[in-house]
Amino acid sequence: MSQWERLQQLDSVYLQKVDELYRGQNKAVILFQVLLEELDKQHSRFVQEGKTFLQQCKFRRFKHNFQRYQEQPHNLANIILWFMMKERDILQSAQLAEQVQLLQVTQNTVETDNQRNIGSLMSNLRTKVQGMEHNIKSLEEQQDEFDFKYQTRMMEGAMSFGKGCLSSSGHVTVVLTVPTGNINAEQHAQQMKILQHLLNRLNSSRKLLMSDLTEVLGLAEQLLTVLVNVELPEWKRRQQKFCIGAREDVQLQLLESWFTSEAECLFQVRKFLKKVEELTAKVSYENDPFKIQKPALQNKVDSLLTTLLKSALVVESQPSMPQGRGPLVLRTNVQFSVKIRWVSLFAARSCTHHAASLTCDAPQIKGYRRFNVLGNSTKALNMIESNNGGMVADFRHLVKVDCVVSSRHFNVPQLSLCVTEELHVMCFETVFVLHGLSVSLQTTSLPVVITSGTSQQQSAWASILWFNMLCTDAGNVNFFANSPMATWPQLAEMLSWQFLSITDRGLNSDQLHMIAQKLFGQQQNYDSCRISWSKFSKENVPNTNFSFYVWFDGILMLVKNYLENLWNDGYIMGFVSKGKEKSLLKKMQSGTFLLRFSESIRDGGITFSWIEYFDDGKPNVRSVQPFTKVDLTQIPFSEIIHNFQILEAENVPENPLKFLYPNIPKDDAFGKYYTVKSGGEELGTRISFC
Repeated sequence: MSQWERLQQLDSVYLQKVDELYRGQNKAVILFQVLLEELDKQHSRFVQEGKTFLQQCKFRRFKHNFQRYQEQPHNLANIILWFMMKERDILQSAQLAEQVQLLQVTQNTVETDNQRNIGSLMSNLRTKVQGMEHNIKSLEEQQDEFDFKYQTRMMEGAMSFGKGCLSSSGHVTVVLTVPTGNINAEQHAQQMKILQHLLNRLNSSRKLLMSDLTEVLGLAEQLLTVLVNVELPEWKRRQQKFCIGAREDVQLQLLESWFTSEAECLFQVRKFLKKVEELTAKVSYENDPFKIQKPALQNKVDSLLTTLLKSALVVESQPSMPQGRGPLVLRTNVQFSVKIRWVSLFAARSCTHHAASLTCDAPQIKGYRRFNVLGNSTKALNMIESNNGGMVADFRHLVKVDCVVSSRHFNVPQLSLCVTEELHVMCFETVFVLHGLSVSLQTTSLPVVITSGTSQQQSAWASILWFNMLCTDAGNVNFFANSPMATWPQLAEMLSWQFLSITDRGLNSDQLHMIAQKLFGQQQNYDSCRISWSKFSKENVPNTNFSFYVWFDGILMLVKNYLENLWNDGYIMGFVSKGKEKSLLKKMQSGTFLLRFSESIRDGGITFSWIEYFDDGKPNVRSVQPFTKVDLTQIPFSEIIHNFQILEAENVPENPLKFLYPNIPKDDAFGKYYTVKSGGEELGTRISFC
């Protein structure tokens, strides 16, 4: 809110004081005398209180300096006003910095170089725009003074001006014809000199203002470039990674504050240019900088605003089903929701609110499925459905209906893609209208996979993982027609995110090394290894009837549904080969065991192996048949470990599990999860060794 708007909202008592403030220049004289009296009082008080000589001299110096403005006290008032405005700019910069700091929603967030650069550019831009308000007001006063004296001379018939009235070529000159009326040549020359001076000063002020506007728009363009080409794409990339399990900050408040501030400044510049147009209509002349430069500046600010507004419409929450496998995996005839957001609150609060419409888009390719959206596919952008004050349209309770496979022949060749490799995007459109500026806005969701049954959910999620791991172009719906390969570092990071998305622990380097070994064989370093989409999700692992991703996802679901606490505690080594397992246990005391995932079970299995020693001291590593979700549904895994028994000499049952690798007593590790004390005999009799 501007200072003037805030003043207008004051009570009547204070409004009267504002009114009195502007009742004439004689008020400045009175206030000037009051100021001098107050300086005298303060000086006398310091003398009586025994303040230092320097403090006494300071107030004497103040009074001496101020007395120079005895004849023109309003000049002193203007100087004081200028300093007060600069103080206000400093305060606003500090307040902006505080607001930015409050918008840091994650703990220990390190401010990037770009963010520091944006903060500096934004502060500089706001300061310059605020300063221009005062400059335009001063220029308007100059023009009014010139116009008044010019019109006065015309009315008095003091001079007659030729065609064009005024002209400027470098230095402003007044074109004068024969003087008329009761005025002698000397008076005419003096009046001419005054007008010439006023016009020269006005022209210089106009040039300076246009230079300032050019500088402001250059600064705004620099800032917008960083926002649109750096910060916004980085946020979109973080959102992609967030959708596939990464712990990324995808809050929009900081980005929204930047877009809002820049929009405010650009619309203020448009307001300045409107004022320039009004001033030009009143006074203009040859080579007028207003007339020459204003059209280009108008085009520039409108272009910047158009770019900003188009970039400010984003998808805040990607399409998802309430009980889906993950975001971006939808199913026909099942409700889903998606939320878009306009990250420019100034524009949102000021413009005419138009509805945003949603459609589902797919490539024009023969055989590619197409879908329609049922439900309310048109929503108004508003703040009612927002949880954090943003301008949003929340599309909820939408349903996808079965499509008819297109049989039309398009120029694009038919693609051989399975259903879960077909990508579709949700398209959103709306219109922004404010102060004569109308901009059509569009944005799209990340690609979604649309399934027709639960059996396709796993494959669909694999497609979403692969796309968002490797592709940053949301419009690349033909991605799987020629999918790139992934490097091992990319894949390792994504696999770790899957565990982080459902538990408190990702995959450590040893666990990732085992997975790399499973995929690429024994190597010293896997950083240069690459894996194809087919090997990741479609080809069967050797000696099995399932792909790598099916195996990995089965383990992930087993952990999510039955083993989360033990995984979070770090008690499950999990991804460790049989060879590595034996080499680890052979160094441990008898009864040491570890927990690892099975490599041969499609839907995930977990087993434990322990070390014992023969009488001659030779180590013997033993394992049990893996436990699956069927087993873990019946009894918790901690109870299995607690009650597990085997028959030793003389058929005496004994639990061989003593220490969790490397040397944690079993009950110390799992005791807090024990709930029952029976069932060990039954388990011991049905367990087979492998």
